[in-house]
Amino acid sequence: MSWGTELWDQFDNLEKHTQWGIDILEKYIKFVKERTEIELNYAKQLRNLSKKYQPKKNSKEEEEYRYTACQAFLSTLNEMNDYAGQHEVISENMTSQITVELARYVQELKQERKSHFHDGRKAQQQIETCWKQLESSKRRFERDCREADRAQQYFEKMDADINVTKADVEKARQQAQIRHQMADDSKADYSSYLQKFNLEQHEYYHTHIPNIFQKIQEMEERRIVRIGESVKTYAELDRQVIPIIGKCLDGIVTAAESVDPKNDSQLVVEAYKSGFEPPGDIEFEDYTQPMKRTVSDNSLSNSRGDGKPELKFGGKSKGKLWPFIKKNKPPPPPPASASPSAVPNGPQSPKQQKEPLSHRFNEFMTSKPKIHCFRSLKRGGATPEDFSNLPPEQRRKKLQQKVDELNKEIQKEMDQRDAITKMKDVYLKNPQMGDPASLDHKLAEVSQNIEKLRLEAQKFEAWLAEVEGRLPARGEQSRRQSGLYDTQSAPAVNNCAQDRESSPDGSYTEEQSQESEVKVLATDFDDEFDDEEPLPAIGTCKALYTFEGQNEGTISVVEGETLYVIEEDKGDGWTRIRRNEDEEGYVPTSYVEVYLDKNAKGAKTYI
Repeated sequence: MSWGTELWDQFDNLEKHTQWGIDILEKYIKFVKERTEIELNYAKQLRNLSKKYQPKKNSKEEEEYRYTACQAFLSTLNEMNDYAGQHEVISENMTSQITVELARYVQELKQERKSHFHDGRKAQQQIETCWKQLESSKRRFERDCREADRAQQYFEKMDADINVTKADVEKARQQAQIRHQMADDSKADYSSYLQKFNLEQHEYYHTHIPNIFQKIQEMEERRIVRIGESVKTYAELDRQVIPIIGKCLDGIVTAAESVDPKNDSQLVVEAYKSGFEPPGDIEFEDYTQPMKRTVSDNSLSNSRGDGKPELKFGGKSKGKLWPFIKKNKPPPPPPASASPSAVPNGPQSPKQQKEPLSHRFNEFMTSKPKIHCFRSLKRGGATPEDFSNLPPEQRRKKLQQKVDELNKEIQKEMDQRDAITKMKDVYLKNPQMGDPASLDHKLAEVSQNIEKLRLEAQKFEAWLAEVEGRLPARGEQSRRQSGLYDTQSAPAVNNCAQDRESSPDGSYTEEQSQESEVKVLATDFDDEFDDEEPLPAIGTCKALYTFEGQNEGTISVVEGETLYVIEEDKGDGWTRIRRNEDEEGYVPTSYVEVYLDKNAKGAKTYI
């Protein structure tokens, strides 16, 4: 099947058909372009949706995402963000591999089509010119033949007429011969043009037009194949992202399966546990004997029988059933001068007779908050430094968090001090690199900061030890992870409690507690960082020069050696690297070329 032989006389229809094919191709390009815009808008809306429901940093909402159900929701948001990224990939790939490529192909196709039909019109013009020449020679031959016949008839008429002179007859004869000669010449021209036209016409219908139409057919078939390939590419681009989208959905399913209601319930306990003991039974108060009435330890309206002030945790009385009743305004505390003798005929309550140890333990637990609430009132209601305004369990968590923060700051300062010390050693060995004396002021300042942070950490550690001593026995997993306190810290706790209880005015000063805490904990703090996990690798580096690490904390490297980077330069000119599990240290940053990993947070520790 060939358009040149089957459609030799359909030049105009082929021109319309090929133009229609180009229009179809342009329509498909427009469709793909609109699809890419939809994908981009969809991805943008998904990202905005994910961002809208992301927890705000440093807000209460961020703390709520400790629960596994909220973490599953957060994982869903993150996976939806990746899901949106795949739709962006679809849009980009369709634009680059379909829209742009087809747009370029359409331009080439238009140029090729224009060239083919230009050749076809040129061939048509050529055959039409030959046809016009043939028609012209034919009409001339026909006219000359008629003229020759008329001249011949006129000559015969003159020759038969006896009245005509011989000269006139001769003239007519010559005129007839001329006309016959012209007719012969026209006949020869007509024959020549006819042969030429027939030859041109044969070439036109059997050579030129078939070749041109064959090229047009091939062009059209390439266009059809290109559309088919584009449609296939369209489907493949969607198929390529299906595995990644599947992983996103698998991540959501995994997050859903990780929801642990027991764990969330335990987190609620840790978040809101006060550490108080449940209130005991309310004792019967016998009003038939008014002179011997006992003051119940669990009464909602009376103060304790021993007459001690009971301002606890914002003014809540100890015997109040606060977990189960509405929060009414608490009664004012009894006067400071109250004593056991101030209550007429006030013997010890039955609660105290039956459970003296529990009573003393509760009293010991609430003695410090009582005093610090007075101090906070004097300061205008500000939060106490030792978080004594919080329930015991919440206070322990806050103190532990503060201790961890201080330990991190101390470690940071110690790293900076080590770096400055190493730089000073380098300056001592190579004076041309810098003046060692210029680092003394900075070194002293860092050491002073470390000492201040240590004192602060020891103060909070003492408070934490005191709180943990007051709370009921806890499991090993709930003990503090820092490991600074052991059996040697018990005297410090006792001293803190004795100092607080022996204060003549019932108050407690931070200066007294700091003196005792510093003495006890000074020898224990240096062991805090001994059990730290090795730092993860955040990239690699290549040694540009050979460096012999002769000082403590440095490591020797050979030019061209590749090592792991575990701590980048903090502005002191040193980079911390690791060769293997047991060999690590500092090298000058100018001696190595560092390649940091973009996903450094997720880098695995070198083994």
